[in-house]
Amino acid sequence: MKNISWDDLQIFYHVAATGGLSGAARALDLSAPTIGRRMLALEQMTGQALFHRSQTGYALTRAGETLLVKVRAMHAAARPVHDLLGAEAETPLVRLSAGTATAMFLVDRFAALTRPGDDFRLNVITTEAVLDIAHREIDLGIRNRPAETGNLASRPLGTLRFAPYRSWAAPRPELLEWVAMDPAHARHPAAKWLHAQDLPIRAMANTVATLHQLVRAGAGIGVMPCMIADADPALARAGPLIEDLTETQHLVMHDDDRHRPHIRRLIDRIVQVYKDNAELLGGARPLRG
Repeated sequence: MKNISWDDLQIFYHVAATGGLSGAARALDLSAPTIGRRMLALEQMTGQALFHRSQTGYALTRAGETLLVKVRAMHAAARPVHDLLGAEAETPLVRLSAGTATAMFLVDRFAALTRPGDDFRLNVITTEAVLDIAHREIDLGIRNRPAETGNLASRPLGTLRFAPYRSWAAPRPELLEWVAMDPAHARHPAAKWLHAQDLPIRAMANTVATLHQLVRAGAGIGVMPCMIADADPALARAGPLIEDLTETQHLVMHDDDRHRPHIRRLIDRIVQVYKDNAELLGGARPLRG
């Protein structure tokens, strides 16, 4: 391993974090073919297959998962050096991770999270993966369960409910079938629930954002969080709330960092955003039903 460059390990880290070449290319400002070649070279150098490659992306092998644990620790250890040497080191960057729907909800309320003159910058990381806060892969994460292990703390944010939705403009809504996340990307309980119902599925998507677009386009009925779908005038509820999917969202943080002034300020603002939008989150404000 002594001849492996830190640059290659950084590329490996981003491919593993994003699940493919395209996401890593956006993060690193490199071309996908270049990243693919670098990962092949890394595998040749280590003598082990690090990825299972498929049309849906790059999944880690057991050897890749072992390497990722080591690289995460190296990445976390290097961050203070990058912060010290960065041109904008005087303005800390707070990394907040959330699933696609939650990230969309928060970005729509960006003005309530950051204000002119703040002593921090916000980096919203949209991912369905659970990133490692204990090793400071991120600073804050919004999840559907509280902190369970490690030197972590959490705060409950609010109740989130789900319902089936369709396009308001669908000419024959009674004829609509369903749209779903494809099984390989169905990580959230709402996505798994739909596959367990033995319903006719007309179309599938590999991202929550594409699923939303399919529903808006009239491709079928989809299960969506009320905080997004009830705020979209193009959508209408296609059935009652699915109580089995009701969850409490939690803000998870590193216990050593949560009292830092700028992180505490952002935590308080996120909590207030959830408080102000409790009815929307809980499905009490449908536009149509």
